[in-house]
Parts: sequence; C-alpha cells; structure tokens
Amino acid sequence: MASTFLTRTVSGSDSTYTYKKNTVSVWLKRSGLGDACFFEGWYSNAFATQVYFDSNANLTINAASGTAGSAFQIVTNRKFRDINSWYHIVISIDTTDATSTDRCKIYVNGVRETSFASASYPNQNASVQWSGTGNTQFVGRRESGGAGLYYNGSMSYLAYIDGTAELPTIFGETDTTTGQWKIKTSITPSVAWGNFGFLILKDGNSLTDASPNSNNFTVGAGTLTDTKDCPSNVFATWNVLDSHYFWGAEESSWCTNGNTTARTGNSQYSSCTATLGASSGKYYWEFKYVAKSGSDNLWHLGIKSTQDTATTTALGVNSTDYAYKAYNGQSMSDNSSSAYGSTYAVGDIIGIAMDLDNNKLYFSKNGTWQNSGVPTSGSTGTGAISIAAASTTEFGVYVPAFSWNDGSSYGTNSVNFGNGFFGTSAVADNSTATASTPGVFNYDVPTGYQPLTTKGLNA
Repeated sequence: MASTFLTRTVSGSDSTYTYKKNTVSVWLKRSGLGDACFFEGWYSNAFATQVYFDSNANLTINAASGTAGSAFQIVTNRKFRDINSWYHIVISIDTTDATSTDRCKIYVNGVRETSFASASYPNQNASVQWSGTGNTQFVGRRESGGAGLYYNGSMSYLAYIDGTAELPTIFGETDTTTGQWKIKTSITPSVAWGNFGFLILKDGNSLTDASPNSNNFTVGAGTLTDTKDCPSNVFATWNVLDSHYFWGAEESSWCTNGNTTARTGNSQYSSCTATLGASSGKYYWEFKYVAKSGSDNLWHLGIKSTQDTATTTALGVNSTDYAYKAYNGQSMSDNSSSAYGSTYAVGDIIGIAMDLDNNKLYFSKNGTWQNSGVPTSGSTGTGAISIAAASTTEFGVYVPAFSWNDGSSYGTNSVNFGNGFFGTSAVADNSTATASTPGVFNYDVPTGYQPLTTKGLNA
C-alpha cells in the first residue's frame, strides 16, 4: 500500500450514534518503517481521529476536535519494528467511563498496552469523531493536515464497530497448543455492528463490507494487491532489517510491494536476506530479474547461513553461502566458483529448491532445472549443489539471500515465496503441481517441497 489508499464517505442516519463508544480492530504486517497512517476518520480540519506509526515506530492515536474535551493523544513506548509478523491492534473507546485512562484502551495481540511515552485522554462523555454522516474515512493514508503518511504493508480484517467498546476476544483468541494469539475469522460484536460499522479486507483484498451493513470502500488511488500472506500463514519476504547499501533513505524507497521487490544501490555492493529460514524440510521459491542500469548481470542468488564480516561481501564468499551467478552461470561457495548452469538476465525467472533433509540445493531457469538437476532425487542429489548441514553452520538455519556485486550500477528483483505475484503482476501460473501448503508459483513445485511460510515450516 505504499502509494495506495482506500476511502469511504459516510452516509445514513446517525440519530442513534453518540460518538462516545466505538472500536477499531485491524491485523497488519508492516513493510517500511517510516511514518504511516493506517486508519483515519476525518470531517473538515476541525474533526479528525487517526491511528498511525510515527517516525520512531511508536503507535500513535491522535484526535483533533472542535468540540471541547474531545481532543486527545496517546503514544506507546512499544516500537512496532517487526516486518515479518502480523500485529493485531484493537482500539476500544468509551468516553462514558469514569476512569480517564479507561476511556481509550489499546490492545496488541490480545494484551492491553499500559506503557506510554505520552498520554492524554478525552473528557468524560466527550465525542470522538471516527464516523458519522458527512465524515470521510481513509485506510492507508492520512487526510487531515494534508494528504500523506501512506501505509506501507499489508492489512487484513479491518473492522469498525459503531456504538460499543469491545474487547479483543471477539476478534482473536489464544491458540491452546502454541499459546500464540490468532485470528478469529468470524466476528460477532457483543451488541451490534451499529449503523456505521464495517468489516473489509476479510476475503483477500475485498472492499465489500462483510458486516450486515453495506458500508463498502473504494480504492482512492494506487493498486490494491491480493496477497496470500495473512495472519494465519506468514510468508517470507526480503528483510529490510538485514540489508546493506540500498537505494533511497528509507526502506519504502527501495523495498516495495510488501518487501517482495528490491532495488539495489549503485554506490556499494548490495545484499539482503529473507525474513524466514529453515533448518530442515524442503522449500521452493522464485526470483525474477526485473531490471538493471549497467551492462553486466551482477546477481548472486541463493542461500546463506553466515553473518558477513563486511557489508560489501558478495553472496558465495563465505563457506556456508551458496550462490548461482547471473553473468557466467557458475555456482559459488567459500569464494570458489564452479561450472553449473546457464547465464540469466532481465526477464528470467529463477526457481530455487532447497532440500535441507538431504543437504542439496537446486536452481531452475524459466522452468528448466540447471545441471540436469532432479530436486526429487533425495540423497542421490542428481545435478544438485551439495551444502553443509544446517546444524553445522553459524546460524543453524539457511535463509534465502541475494547480492548485487557492483558499485556503479543497480539491479531490481521481485521474489515470489508463494504469494503468486512478482511485484503487482500475477504470476503466469504455469504450474501443474502444487505444494500441500497454499502457494501460487509460476512453475511447477517439485513434489514434497513447500513454500517458505509458517505453515510450510510446519507441514
């Protein structure tokens, strides 16, 4: 959503709406870590209530109002810097409460937030302007104070309940096996949704209200992409917190589309790893070479299980780095290269099959396995690159990785860990076989391989 936002102009009777009790609930996964507003109710410059992450990654609720006693601001001490997991955030407002600190409650993954950098609360019985006839609601962008603060990341199950201050337990619950907070896919308010209540982004990127109301949203600008990454199955992405020498001052400048598209820098070697790794099992993903500025093809693409001693180190220099090189088709590990496969260039799609049960690694180019590889050959490893057992490495796991090995040009790639997109374009989906864990790929997934997701890791 880096330049995308949703909007809805509120209409209908508000004769029963007091503006004193309401609830916002959303599941979200961050990509960039800059200022980002993910929900706002706005009515002229005098009334606005917004929820956003500030430049320090603190969650902020800010209400500006022309009505005396309605304005308030709460800023958490907690920093929301995890770009791999989904957060569940609930904001429950009841200004009729006699206790000032209970008039706006914040819950994160089912637990009430109690530590704040600053906090001021509305007066008792004050009105808080999220909704009501004449308001415009924004998702993924701020309107008050000038349009901006676009949200960069994914959202799911955005719910607004009009007239009731709800607990987080109607939106989520604790898994009895893992102890983790998980989503409820059926939401039943304790009283009712209210005239202005809504539930969107319930089924993929649907903007049709899934509550009993018909409070639908529309795309105000940009492209809303449907992703299989969701609160119940987290997909790997490029990890902006483990990256070196990229273009732009912020992550949102160089790593976009939910951190699946990356543009390298052009002043140093650039490198990045993924947010998920594995120590056992079999996994498949795809890498598309999107663009470049120079004449050379300078990707090193593969996996790693070593912390670089220098940020300019190319993938394949360390003993437990394994790379497939674009410009000459060779494989590389421990700073030694060997003949392996074909060169690859802009437009090519590289499939990666990582077999950690047999310590083998395979690469395909546009659907053809290189070196006559057979990813289903098990311990025989036909055409495979042999890798060290994950248990013997520094990390104890292998993570997908890449490097761009030039200081005067840049390259752009998109990765598909099973979401079914390269950037915002759906994959061709030429596959005739799929993994048992949900995922959509451009080419066949070898039998027994999974997407690199939380469900795939536990398959």
